[in-house]
Amino acid sequence: MKTGFDPQLYTELQTKYIRKRIERFDNKLYLEFGGKLFDDLHAARVLPGFESDAKIKLLLEMKDITEIIFTIAAPAIEKNKVRADIGITYDMDLLRLIQSISHLGIQINSVVITQYSDQASAQLFKNKLESRGIRTYLHRLTKGYPSDVETILSPEGYGANPYIETTKPLVVVTAPGPGSGKLATCLSQIYHEQQRGLKAGYAKFETFPIWNLPLKHPVNLAYEAATADLHDVNSIDPFHLEKYGDITVNYNRDIEAFPLVKTMLNRVLGEDVYYSPTDMGVNMAGKAIVDDEAVRAAAGQEIIRRYYKACCDVRQGLVEKDVPERIEMIMRQLELREDDRPVVAAARKKAAQRGVPAIAFQLPDGRITTGRDSHVMSVSASGVINAIKALANISDHILLLSQVILDPISAMKQEVLHAPDSALSLMDVLTALSLCETTNPTVSMAMACLKNLQGCEAHCTVMLSKSDEDTLRKLGVNITCDPEFATELV
Repeated sequence: MKTGFDPQLYTELQTKYIRKRIERFDNKLYLEFGGKLFDDLHAARVLPGFESDAKIKLLLEMKDITEIIFTIAAPAIEKNKVRADIGITYDMDLLRLIQSISHLGIQINSVVITQYSDQASAQLFKNKLESRGIRTYLHRLTKGYPSDVETILSPEGYGANPYIETTKPLVVVTAPGPGSGKLATCLSQIYHEQQRGLKAGYAKFETFPIWNLPLKHPVNLAYEAATADLHDVNSIDPFHLEKYGDITVNYNRDIEAFPLVKTMLNRVLGEDVYYSPTDMGVNMAGKAIVDDEAVRAAAGQEIIRRYYKACCDVRQGLVEKDVPERIEMIMRQLELREDDRPVVAAARKKAAQRGVPAIAFQLPDGRITTGRDSHVMSVSASGVINAIKALANISDHILLLSQVILDPISAMKQEVLHAPDSALSLMDVLTALSLCETTNPTVSMAMACLKNLQGCEAHCTVMLSKSDEDTLRKLGVNITCDPEFATELV
């Protein structure tokens, strides 16, 4: 896929703009940091050239002036809420983020557990954090929120929250997922800073929607598709249009919340700081797009991928059926069809020919390879083997793994682990290949090509096991599936 985004330009522009926003206040800015710090795969897919850890690189550029406050909602801990993209709970992801960021030398101030109402699991998580030396605060639901501004901005409202001492000019407030209380934590801190005589500021950093792209630009529509289950809708910012006469794009929740946020900031800081949700933002991603055609094509593919994901989620009872319907409406706006992915037709053709589930991979050079399900290995394992053989120019009739290697693993799975299916998973096969590559140069050639699967497109005619799906995700493969259970076709 053609590169359409300049990551170096993005970092330069973004760093400069955030530093400028800090100077606007008393050298203290609370920056609500939306999206993912690591593994921002959505942005990398719709903006080819965007680096999935771009936000971390940004923070490293400013680490001398930055500290981080993490927020997590107590109900999310109580319900074991899971990050769908990487399959781990919010609390475990928070621990992962803290560990990763600490190793990079970026200062972590504390964790705030928001919406606390004596949940036992939240208290246990607080104990776990504090046992690791991480300062942890509890914020209960704010009295008077969201309509009674007098009470919110009083000792009974934000004043009831503990004050978090910070020392750096830039305080990044971020979370493992949405609904974690980032905005409330920022506003609470600004209230406390004002009580101490400091005029601290607030700004929001959210990559999508991109405010200076057209409302119906595929990149912004891809964001709508990604959040279809949340019913997020991109809209023209009416406040910005009224104040400046310029058309900019924001999303419904920020637009709906803006009057309240504006009132609070005005009351706390004694002046109107922002006149629109767009004013509050500091996102420079749109300025770093260098090939609009490339990002349009990439965003279109992402919308189709989101459609397949939503269809599979409906089949598994994870979302309501209106979610794929909403994405389908977006596809119609862009005249996209579900088969506008070459791998879809290839996988379905292979499945029809062999009468078993099949998978197709589109390699970086455009070639398409396929694999099929068997009693020996899963459809994903077969597909990956055939893909890396093609990348390494290894003849199709050459076997990378012999039955001498495969049989003991299958026997162990069945006889020792009592697995209902002895077929080897993708991870089983990759492990077997890694053991063989030290003595087999052909296997070594194939394994060296695994990294070339990063960014490849793939489609399977059935929904994959969680294990295989996770492994393909770690390989960087953009996988979609037909909403069919494997057992229905075998």
